[in-house]
Amino acid sequence: MNGEVIEAIRALAREKGIAKEVLFDAIEEALKSAYRRNFKRNSAGAQNVRVSIDRDNGSVTVYARKIVVDSVLDDSQEISVEEARAIQAGYEPGDIVEIEVTPRDFGRVAAQTAKQVIVQRIREAERGNEYQNLSEKENEVLTAIIERQEGRTLQVAIGQTEGILEPTQQIPGEAYKVGMHMKVYVLDVNKTPKGPVVRVSRTHPWLVKRLFEMEVPEIQSGVVQIKSIAREPGSRTKIAVHATDAAVDPVGSCVGPRGIRVENIVTELNSEKIDIIKWSSDPAEFIANALNPARALNVFISESEKACRVVVPDSQLSLAIGKEGQNARLAARLSGWRIDIKSQSQAESLMSDDPPSDVSEDSEEDQANELAAAYAAAGIYGAIRP
Repeated sequence: MNGEVIEAIRALAREKGIAKEVLFDAIEEALKSAYRRNFKRNSAGAQNVRVSIDRDNGSVTVYARKIVVDSVLDDSQEISVEEARAIQAGYEPGDIVEIEVTPRDFGRVAAQTAKQVIVQRIREAERGNEYQNLSEKENEVLTAIIERQEGRTLQVAIGQTEGILEPTQQIPGEAYKVGMHMKVYVLDVNKTPKGPVVRVSRTHPWLVKRLFEMEVPEIQSGVVQIKSIAREPGSRTKIAVHATDAAVDPVGSCVGPRGIRVENIVTELNSEKIDIIKWSSDPAEFIANALNPARALNVFISESEKACRVVVPDSQLSLAIGKEGQNARLAARLSGWRIDIKSQSQAESLMSDDPPSDVSEDSEEDQANELAAAYAAAGIYGAIRP
């Protein structure tokens, strides 16, 4: 080896982002293998050698390593104390002596044998760097390209790395095709003999969270915070947001001018509906907001049971519950409270076997106030579990 080879190693280290010592170690290991193969038939001691490359001029030296013993039984592996001290005074039994055994034509033989091993080590180092870089991306959103489909599992490319989108992590009803670009949430990164493999998701709630963080500057700056998310992938998501600055509208910030910010996210999620809810430290207010788009007349809560009953206008009962109970279910998950929803007339029936005949003449606000007083006394709570 010569100075040009050393410069090539340095250039390769810069290009691939691999530490120079990793490359030197790989080459030394390859040269050791080359020496063993070429000289194994001539010397059993060829198996116990060390190869050293001078980092400045590229010269290669091969050392046979022998253990110092009082009585030599295998001269290929052992050296007597007298012989060792003839090389350098001070050796004692048990020490290791290194004796230079570099063949004259070793450079040519080593170059022919070592190339494949060196390339392999470089690839391994690159994969190690790639794994390290990707492992730092866990719980983040990256762009993936669909490469092929094996059964229901999708193989995707994330840069130069292979990713897997399993059936359970795919949005129900979403159509996938080869070459399609999409945002994915990184679940984890695993090492394999062929390099790192990334497991990704299109259904994880934090995919929505990360998309909002990418799309909304106020979230990036911390002025707007995402407090909770409830998602049924491919159908609907509720996200609760809060502004640390009273002058900032958290919902408006997430919606964006003319709705462009939330629309970009809806498009990325294949038209999944997104309800942006204003979070509140007051459980009753938060639960009422979580049932959006339905309007709550009253929310009666039991702190000890973390349960509540919500009264809505008769005309909005179906809206509050949602198709197949979805709106109520997502509101319960978003808030963390058990929710029971009743229409105003149902609530009145629960409080009296004979509802007042003049209910229809009372204003909606008066009826709500009467129910509030009645429920406060009765302590009736429901059980839709989050």
